[in-house]
Amino acid sequence: MKQVFNPYLPLDEYIPDAEPHVFGDRVYIYGSHDKENGEKFCMLDYVTYSASIYDLKNWRYEGVIYKASQDPEYDKYQYMYAPDVVRGNDGRYYLYYSMAGEHPHGCSYKLSVAVSDLPNGKFEYLGYVKNPDGTPLSDYLVFDPALINDNGKIRLYYGMWFDFIDDEKLSREDIIKKELEMFPKKTREQIENTPDGIMGAVTVELCDDMLTVKSKPYHIIPESVKGTEFEEHPFFEASSIRRVGEKYYFVYSSYKNHSLAYATSDYPDRDFKYGGVIISNGDIGLNGRCDEDRLMRTGNIHGGIEKINGKWYIFYHRHTHKTEFSRQACAEAIDILADGSIPQVEITSCGLNGGALVADGEYPAPICCNLTNGKMPHFACVGVRLPHITSGNGERYLAEIENGTLVGYKYFDFKSVKKIGVVFRSADVAPSGKLFLKLGIDGDSVGDIDIYARSEWTRSECDVSIQDGIYPLYFEYRGDGAIEIKDFYFIAG
Repeated sequence: MKQVFNPYLPLDEYIPDAEPHVFGDRVYIYGSHDKENGEKFCMLDYVTYSASIYDLKNWRYEGVIYKASQDPEYDKYQYMYAPDVVRGNDGRYYLYYSMAGEHPHGCSYKLSVAVSDLPNGKFEYLGYVKNPDGTPLSDYLVFDPALINDNGKIRLYYGMWFDFIDDEKLSREDIIKKELEMFPKKTREQIENTPDGIMGAVTVELCDDMLTVKSKPYHIIPESVKGTEFEEHPFFEASSIRRVGEKYYFVYSSYKNHSLAYATSDYPDRDFKYGGVIISNGDIGLNGRCDEDRLMRTGNIHGGIEKINGKWYIFYHRHTHKTEFSRQACAEAIDILADGSIPQVEITSCGLNGGALVADGEYPAPICCNLTNGKMPHFACVGVRLPHITSGNGERYLAEIENGTLVGYKYFDFKSVKKIGVVFRSADVAPSGKLFLKLGIDGDSVGDIDIYARSEWTRSECDVSIQDGIYPLYFEYRGDGAIEIKDFYFIAG
């Protein structure tokens, strides 16, 4: 039986910042493209995958749809950051993106546009978003484009925000100097001539040429959020926009950086009200979970919601390799309630599967949705020992599994399961211990698997007696040394 799990693309594929869009009877994923164990964000050309809206278990690789070298500024900016695609009124598909360079906030501050007759490309360079006089649109911080075709009106959203703007200890001059340092493409004149501030989420309508703005952009969320409903989860980046019935949903990365939050309005360009958090890539905030108890290493997040065959989903990414630069695409089903709210959903292993995974056969260990030693960090942690998803010699596996590490999978449908096992090997220190099996993060052990020194991948299993039902499955390592885990498996009777 065909199943799908998170990450829903191949384990050697890294597509963060993914925006899902249904075109015809297929859903397409448009995102950045990280390199496995890469050194920078978005090192590879854009590719896309698609799936039938009736079968989210089978994703088809559509190939490279656009190369960074096609952009005229490629000699200065080699990497393409988070894109979005919208279908124009002419029936063609328009890809919006920004090029990035070596500077930490090194976007070119110009939004480029490519076009294709088909949603899966190939896309060809068209131009850049510009003012009526032909100069590049540079108002505010031109970053992370999102678009919507709203009954023939093409609207662009973008922006970025940093919390020093609300630091009461900083003078206006201090803030200007900081912005000039952080955003080298901005001039003092541009900053001073933007009285409502250059940071924050903004929108602007585009002309039919898909390049020229009709008017000046403006904020949809105030730059200063101190004392407002956005104060706890301010807009940071990762604009995404959808219309749901008569309401507009603006999804964005909260400044907490691990959460996708949303705001709603009856209008596409004003009066947005904070709604809540949809998902955190560490389950922070879910059921009151605090930052220190995150269930995965967290990092930046970007994604969007989409209605696929009558059901809504949130697409997001997770972090691997102890860096910020190898991010993988994940998704979860969500509910939009009658009052318009979206309850926060948990990160799972079953994602788009439409239900729990079958507890039978073998699964890759990196599909874990929880991986923690009780003190997982936010952002990169190279040089620090902690459990993580990694790769080597063409294989993907869990590494640095040491005493107290918890590895979790949600959810499995258990039916007559007799044995559970793992495929493991020793790491840098010969281990001696056990993997205890639990049907919940705080559950009692239902079995234990012996762990011993092995330099090659080795299978070890134990008998279990588990009542049929749907449960999360956790492995907790207790022992000396460190192990790596490549797969785990079930044997049903």
